[in-house]
Amino acid sequence: MEPRARAAESPEQDEYYIHSAVSLADDHTRVLKEGDTFAIFDRYGDIRPLGLREQGLYHEGTRFLSRFELRLGLSRPLFLSSTVHEDDLMLAVDLTNPDIERNGVVSVRRGSLHILRMRLLRDSTAQERLRIVNYSLDPVEINFSLTFDADFADLFEVRGRRRPRRGERLPPEPRPDGVRLSYRGLDGLWRRTLIECQPKPQRISASALSFSARLAPKEEGRWEFSVSCETERQSPRKSIPFGKALSQLILKRESERADFCGVRSSNQQFNEWFARSRADLQMMITRLPEGPYPYAGVPWYSTVFGRDGLITGLETLWSSPEIARGVLLHLAATQARSVQPELDAEPGKILHETRLGEMAALGEIPFARYYGNVDSTLLFVLLAGAYFERTGDRPLIERLWPHIELALGWMDGYGDADGDGFIEYSGRSSALLNQGWKDSSDAIFHADGRLAKGPIALCEAQAYAYGAKLAAASLCSALGQERRGLELSLQARRAQEAFERAFWSEPLGLYALALDGRKRPCLVRSSNAGHALYSGIASPGRARRVASALLDEDFFTGWGIRTVSDRESRFNPMSYHNGSVWPHDNALIAAGLFRYGYREQALRLFSGIFEASTFMEFQRLPELFCGFRRRDGAGPTSYPVACNPQAWSLAAVFLMLGASLGLRISGAERRILFQQPILPDFLDELVLTNLRVDNAVVDLALRRYRMGVTVHVLRRQGRVEIVIVK
Repeated sequence: MEPRARAAESPEQDEYYIHSAVSLADDHTRVLKEGDTFAIFDRYGDIRPLGLREQGLYHEGTRFLSRFELRLGLSRPLFLSSTVHEDDLMLAVDLTNPDIERNGVVSVRRGSLHILRMRLLRDSTAQERLRIVNYSLDPVEINFSLTFDADFADLFEVRGRRRPRRGERLPPEPRPDGVRLSYRGLDGLWRRTLIECQPKPQRISASALSFSARLAPKEEGRWEFSVSCETERQSPRKSIPFGKALSQLILKRESERADFCGVRSSNQQFNEWFARSRADLQMMITRLPEGPYPYAGVPWYSTVFGRDGLITGLETLWSSPEIARGVLLHLAATQARSVQPELDAEPGKILHETRLGEMAALGEIPFARYYGNVDSTLLFVLLAGAYFERTGDRPLIERLWPHIELALGWMDGYGDADGDGFIEYSGRSSALLNQGWKDSSDAIFHADGRLAKGPIALCEAQAYAYGAKLAAASLCSALGQERRGLELSLQARRAQEAFERAFWSEPLGLYALALDGRKRPCLVRSSNAGHALYSGIASPGRARRVASALLDEDFFTGWGIRTVSDRESRFNPMSYHNGSVWPHDNALIAAGLFRYGYREQALRLFSGIFEASTFMEFQRLPELFCGFRRRDGAGPTSYPVACNPQAWSLAAVFLMLGASLGLRISGAERRILFQQPILPDFLDELVLTNLRVDNAVVDLALRRYRMGVTVHVLRRQGRVEIVIVK
C-alpha cells in the first residue's frame, strides 16, 4: 500500500484525476439530458472546442459531436439571452445580427434580425429549430453556416486521459440533406453521427453546412436540424419534426412528474429552487429495464453510480419512492457474484459504477462494471429497509431478500476481512485508492497531513453498516424471521459499542475520520462525523458535541459545512474533498441534526444551503462549491470542474425539507407522521400536493408558528391516517 500512498501525493499520478489546466470556457454552459444522451452547449447554443473542451453531444460515454457553431456570414451572432426552460426539456437562445457589411458598406444594421435557436434531446438525437425574423424595413439577403466536427472521444479522453491508439475516423459522407460522420473504434464497433437539415443546405463541405435565404420585412425563415448518435447496438431512430418531438417530451415529463409530491410555499425563491431541483432530477433519471435510475452527474458521471443512486433514493424517498425502487432493483440485478480483483468485485458487493464507452469495452479503464467502493453495499441494505417502511411493499422485499442476505454476507466477510467488527477497504485494483464518498487520493489522512495506509475503516461506513443491520433486522421481523432479526440487532448494538470506543476522540470532540491499517485513528475534524448522526450510531451525549462542532466557524462557512475543518493540515477551500462544501453531505448532516433534536443547528444549515442556491444560475446546486467563508454581497465560489447538475445535490432539498417536518410515512400502517415539525424562517406556509401512501393520496397545508407547525388536510382520497406529534 505504501507506494500507492506516495503516488497519491501528486494529482498527475492519480490515474483518474480530472485534468483542468484552464477553467471552463463559459461558466454559463447549458445542459440537456435524455436517457443515455446528454449535451453541453455554451450560452449561444454552440458547441466549441474551448476551455476544458467539455462541450459536446455525448451518447453512451462517447462524444458524437465536438463542434457545432452557427455563423452569420463570417461573424458570430450577438448574444441576447438564453435559458433552459423550467422543465428542462428545451434550450432557447435569443441572438441578433452584428452589422453586416457588403463592399465596405453596412447593408444590414445591427439588431435587424432576431435569431431564435430552440433545441431538445430525444431518442439519442439532438433536434434544433432555427427561426430568423427580419425586423428591418428592407428585404435582407442572409447567409449562415453551421460548422461541425465529431471527434468520437471517449469521455475519459475528454477528462484528460491519453490513449496510445485510437480507432479510425472516416471521411465525411455528404448526403442530399446533410452529412454523416463515422468512426470505427478499436472495440470493433461503428459509431456514426448523422446530421440532417430541412430545408436542405445550399452547400455541404467536409466541415460546414451553408444556407442562404431572402427575407422580406417582417418575414420569418425556419430551418430544422437533427444530429443523431448511431451505434451498432441500436436501430437508427426515425426523425420527426421538432414540434412533434417537443409535444412527446412534454407528455412524457408530465407523466413522470406525477411520481413526485408537489411542493409550493409562500417564498417564491424557495419555489423556484424546489421546482428546478425536481425538474433537474427528472432529467437526470434514466429509465432502465428495472425502473427509474438517477444518473450521477453531467458531464463526468452521467451513468449509473451505486452510491449516488442510493443516497438520491434516500433523499427523495418520502416524495417519490419509485426512484428508490428502481435503484434497488437495478443494483440487485448487477450485484457481484464472484471475486474479480481487477474490478474490486466480491460476492454480495454492490456496484460502484458502469461505463459504456470504447475505453471501458477495451479494458483501458476498469469501469465497464466496477465495484470499488466500501459503502454502496451498506447503503443498499439501508435503503431497502427505509423503502419498506415508506411503502409496505412486501413483494419487492421478498424479491430482494436473497440480494440483501448476500450483501449482509459481504459485510461480515469480505467487508470485514480481519474480523475486528469494522467495515474496511484496501482496494485490490489500481483504480481508486480511496473508496468512500471522499474518494480523492488525498482525502483520507492523519492530522500531520500524512496519507493513511490501508486497510481503511471510514467513520461514515461504520455508521451506514449500523443502520444497515438495524434495517435488515426490521425486515426480518416483517418477513417472520425473528431469530435472524434478533441476531442482526445484537450485531448492530455491538458495532455501535465498538464504534464509540475506537472512533471517538476527546481532544477533537468528534469522531475520527477513519482508522488506518494499524487501527490508528485519523484525528481529523471532518464532516464524515455528521453521518454518524444521520444513521443514529452516535450516543446522545456525543451527538450533542458533534452538532456543536460542525456549526463552529472552522466548519460552517455561512453557506454550509466544509468537508474538513479549516484547522486541518490539508485544508484547502478549493480542493475537491478537503475543504469544499457538498450539498448532499450537508443534507445528510442536517437530517442527522433533526434526528437528534438539534433543530436550531439544522435550520441554520438548511437556511445556508437555501441561500447558497439563490446565487446559483437557475438556483441549481452543483456537485460542490468552494469552502470560502461567506462574504457580504458575494455568493459562493464555484468549483471549476464540478458536475452541474448532480443528482444527489438536486435531491438535497427533498431530504432537508422532509427532515425539518419530521416526516415519516408508514406504508404498512397507512400513516403519515409529523414528528415535532418545524420550518425555517424563510418558509411561513407550505402546501404538499399528491403525497401518496399506497393507493391513498393527500394534499396538506402547513403553516409555521413560533413553536412549530400546524397541518391542515386539503384533500384526502383513500384511507390514510395523519398524525402530528409536537
